[in-house]
Amino acid sequence: MSSSEEVSWISWFCGLRGNEFFCEGVLGGLMGVSGGSLGVLTPRVAPSPDEELEDNPNQSDLIEQAAEMLYGLIHARYILTNRGIAQMIWCYWFVLGGHCENQPVLPIGLSDIPGEAMVKLYCPKCMDVYTPKSSRHHHTDGAYFGTGFPHMLFMVHPEYRPKRPANQFVPRLYGFKIHPMAYQLQLQAASNFKSPVKTIR
Repeated sequence: MSSSEEVSWISWFCGLRGNEFFCEGVLGGLMGVSGGSLGVLTPRVAPSPDEELEDNPNQSDLIEQAAEMLYGLIHARYILTNRGIAQMIWCYWFVLGGHCENQPVLPIGLSDIPGEAMVKLYCPKCMDVYTPKSSRHHHTDGAYFGTGFPHMLFMVHPEYRPKRPANQFVPRLYGFKIHPMAYQLQLQAASNFKSPVKTIR
């Protein structure tokens, strides 16, 4: 496969509906970077010139799946590099949008192993993980972004980390602050009340 064919496949793949979280330029930015997770891919991605894809129509699907997995795992490594972080910062501000009160969010995986969990969105303001609203992202593997990407971005660029809100909501009842343990104590009291009463003889 020539260099122009690789670029066109990457552009095509990144342009697919649901692949908006991916950034292009991965292969050029990762020359010389290797990682253990890439070693799990042993199938050939492209057939030799004398092989015919028409002999086995499923082979084309297998090649496409292998190429997607290879690109996804390389992508997970690339976005941890300086160049990858710079590209993802642009996505962070201009592409991904916000989930919490206009706060930009970042893609994150809950596992680094392909096939275990789909991509989620990490909100750095409330420090929580959400399922993307759009169903088109529900089929993107989270391993293609890794479990550490948002944290690496904020380690390299702490200026992008949102400030914690100065005024946090304080729950009150009749003007009194509710202690965090109050709910737990109330739950324990309710469970004790519902248990059968022992009779004394």
